[in-house]
Amino acid sequence: MSTAVWILLIIIALVLGFVGGFFAARKYMESYLKKNPPINENMLKMMMLQMGQKPSERKLHQMMNAMKTQSAKQNSKK
Repeated sequence: MSTAVWILLIIIALVLGFVGGFFAARKYMESYLKKNPPINENMLKMMMLQMGQKPSERKLHQMMNAMKTQSAKQNSKK
């Protein structure tokens, strides 16, 4: 086989690998987010009600901001 054919085969394999990897990663992230949804204000409100606390808007915003800053700190350490 000539060099041009080998180069063409390598390029095709790389493109197929990237496309397959993209769709595999996308499917994995969709299933992960379905199993572990991110926490929003409604979920936080339900958790507070289950713990016997009456959630006010001020307290909900404080807790959401605290969670955001904590996750930002963890991401900056990585």
